[in-house]
Amino acid sequence: MASVIALATAQSSIHNWDLLAVSAYCATWDADQPFSWRSKYGWTAFCGPVGPQGPPSCGKCLMVTNTRTGDQQIARIVDQCTNGGFNLDVSVFQRLDSDGNGNAQGHLIVHYEFVDCAD
Repeated sequence: MASVIALATAQSSIHNWDLLAVSAYCATWDADQPFSWRSKYGWTAFCGPVGPQGPPSCGKCLMVTNTRTGDQQIARIVDQCTNGGFNLDVSVFQRLDSDGNGNAQGHLIVHYEFVDCAD
């Protein structure tokens, strides 16, 4: 399990879970997935230090754990980033930030591990 910084980004639901509308990196491979697949989990851009990068990461799921509170959420990788961590969908960030510290600091410190998406 690796520790990284997680930031909040745009809300996938505002864009009707459309990977093309948000110009997500993984849209090339996953834009045609059914709505149920695209909306099952909140989205994340992934650039963590451990795990697949680029196309092999697309569509994979992560169990993300707030190191401060222990809160957990599953997020689906739909994009890339360059900050060495995650850019989490706002809804995922908010559910992980149950004590408000992440919002106050502008980021969360999280652990992550790849998990089965159960699709």
